[in-house]
Amino acid sequence: MSRFGYAIRELSAAQKTAKGVSLYSRYVNRPTGRVLAAAGYCAKLTPNQITLVSGAFSLAGVVMIAVLRPSPPAAIAIFAVLFLGFALDSADGQLARLTGTGSAAGEWLDHVVDCAKMLTLHMAVLVSFYRHFEFSDPRMLLVPVAFQFAAVMVFFGGILTEQLKRADRLRSGADRPVPAASASTVRSAALLPVDYGVFCAMFLLFGSRALFVAAYCCLLGAHVLFMVAFLAKWYRELSVPGR
Repeated sequence: MSRFGYAIRELSAAQKTAKGVSLYSRYVNRPTGRVLAAAGYCAKLTPNQITLVSGAFSLAGVVMIAVLRPSPPAAIAIFAVLFLGFALDSADGQLARLTGTGSAAGEWLDHVVDCAKMLTLHMAVLVSFYRHFEFSDPRMLLVPVAFQFAAVMVFFGGILTEQLKRADRLRSGADRPVPAASASTVRSAALLPVDYGVFCAMFLLFGSRALFVAAYCCLLGAHVLFMVAFLAKWYRELSVPGR
């Protein structure tokens, strides 16, 4: 068996649970990341190197959004680099599990790159709105600011909740592997509006001002609703006595 084939086989058998993951991540991003992780394994790259390559693709997308005038070719190019950046974001963790080289530093780097990506993407949309969209109502420039707020709150809240739960399990001596729970297809479909991959796909509409603004505002509305629901859920979970 080739090195690539071995990596694909091992990665397929060591996938994280699909619970709480959208359909896009389950059926598009993780499989693509698996192929990229296997390629990285063959190239003898480290997970941190994959993380930095992922960040470079995302940064390229940020620059293109801010600089390029909206058009169909620009839309395709932006989607392509953001798509690869997201797939590589999945590949670094998969490669770490395959090689047994996961570390706190690697997890830190991954989260820092994710946070930077989230902040700068909406900044780039704001710049594009200002330079190219010629809104008659300047209040439209507040839309990317609101989207950035909601996206970062969901990201930070989720990461912090996960870390607090992990610390609580360590204190109680109950930090042990938990059997993977079955994933709900309905829940996975409901999570699509707040999936980063769907956000990337939205840039395929970047060539049409009306369609892009409408899609961006719809995803903003979904993020605000999910932000409120997630924050309430996480606070409730962390408030349970003796959890």
